[in-house]
Amino acid sequence: MITLKSRREIDEMKKAGDILVATHKEIKKLIKPGITSWDLEVFADEFIRKHDAIPEQKGFEGYEYAICASINDEICHGFPRKKKLNEGDLITVDMVVNHHGALADSAWSYGVGEVSEEVARLMEVTRKSLYLGIEQAQVGNRIGDIGHAIQSYVESQNLSVVREFIGHGIGPTMHEKPEVPHYGNPGKGPRLKEGMVITIEPMVNTGGWKAKMDDNGWVARTVDGSLSAQYEHTLAITKDGPEILTYQGEND
Repeated sequence: MITLKSRREIDEMKKAGDILVATHKEIKKLIKPGITSWDLEVFADEFIRKHDAIPEQKGFEGYEYAICASINDEICHGFPRKKKLNEGDLITVDMVVNHHGALADSAWSYGVGEVSEEVARLMEVTRKSLYLGIEQAQVGNRIGDIGHAIQSYVESQNLSVVREFIGHGIGPTMHEKPEVPHYGNPGKGPRLKEGMVITIEPMVNTGGWKAKMDDNGWVARTVDGSLSAQYEHTLAITKDGPEILTYQGEND
């Protein structure tokens, strides 16, 4: 069942989004060669709680951490670890914030120090594809319009879109209907209605789109060892267009 949110509920989710955005902005300042993703985990857990909120991922279906920290060929659900990040690494930090029952979800990719042209281009294309998808999140459009906009752009850039992991509705729980693939055909899928709140979170690879799972059952990585980036926003469908609840500012 797809739940429609009231204006009050969306405003509460925006408060969760504000805390999440603040966490990302502080994490961006911390990322440099020599830091560990475990350092980012400890910081995010403490920062979120200091702002009267809860890291919602921690304990979700047995997941033990406040953030996912996916490095280089890891697509998503990477475990924070104590191995130091190196110059040129690519890391995606994904987290969900629960503020008094209202949720917000956002992932962002970061380059560590100076990165290669390949990494910089992957990040640029992935980020742009997110906003092309968001442009299609209009009342009356369909889910397929979002996926088609993302897939057609990414593939025009000779990159690939992950199929196995997709966006979703959010609130009152972390993963709600509808499913929001980042590929597909225009005019297909559920119709977007005012009050829906969804995530759009394209994962884009420099090589093929297929994923494989680590033995821990959580971490997904590219089959061919290619690099992967992800950007994600939570947004509400409104009569005036998509309202991004995890917007980071004019340089987002």
